[in-house]
Amino acid sequence: MLRYIAKRILETIPVLFVVITLTFFMTRLAPGRPFDSEKETTPEIRKQLEHFYGFDKPLWQQYLIRMNQLLHGDLGRSHKYISRTVNSIIAESAPVSLKLGLLALVFALVLGMAAGILSSLRANSLTDHASMSLATLGICLPTFVLGPLLVYVFALRFGWFNPSGWFMPSDRILPALTLGIYYAAYIARLLRGGMLEVMQQDYIRTARAKGASGLRVLFRHALRGGVLPVISFLGPAIAGLITGSFVVEKIFDVPGIGQYFVTAATNRDYGLIEGLVIFFAVLIILMNLLVDIVLVWLNPKLRFE
Repeated sequence: MLRYIAKRILETIPVLFVVITLTFFMTRLAPGRPFDSEKETTPEIRKQLEHFYGFDKPLWQQYLIRMNQLLHGDLGRSHKYISRTVNSIIAESAPVSLKLGLLALVFALVLGMAAGILSSLRANSLTDHASMSLATLGICLPTFVLGPLLVYVFALRFGWFNPSGWFMPSDRILPALTLGIYYAAYIARLLRGGMLEVMQQDYIRTARAKGASGLRVLFRHALRGGVLPVISFLGPAIAGLITGSFVVEKIFDVPGIGQYFVTAATNRDYGLIEGLVIFFAVLIILMNLLVDIVLVWLNPKLRFE
């Protein structure tokens, strides 16, 4: 396993190199400059700012300087938030987005697995059709529609939660639900399909013939194989829960990393854009590696190759 992990980490080096290179040149070649939005900035001051950040150098020199910074673990400085580094911005805001993503993942797993198991146990029944219809509705509803609907019903009509903010524990529920329902729908459909396939296997019939109870067959034998498609889905799902929280953070005024990404793109903040892209790239790579390890642990037929 250690050799497998080391190999996967070595394989990520060229991937990160390509991501960093593409991000660097795409931000530089996009229309607009970092200080174009500064309406009161004179040409002389703008020239000094560009010299301070090295934007007056040839593009290849900027690229080499940037790569040298990244090799030393320095993500650079923000051009919008002049007094702050990209490292400090990520260190402050990333835990909020990670907390929101983990809460959304908990909601997605609880709702999705409950609906998937119930549908598989009562296949082609009214319960099955109702659960899968709700799952399809959850897939079709985008977060920018679902979020305001939840705010209107549970915050404005019933007054159970605050419509926005990130101050009390109850403020986490609506953003996490908005972000997690979409993935709960996918988990329900994947688990239903996996469970229906596993329930037809010979070892399930053997367990039943030996007199094993229904709950033992379900949780001891069937669920371990039926959950494999869900585990495979969790790698990109976790990354999507983190990166997909931008809209949710905007709707519910959550002080996460999404607001900085949107601001960085609007203001052509090269350093912040590149730093956030690298952060998300590393996060996605780590999540996929963790999912691969869990898959091999759950399925003995797979090997660390």
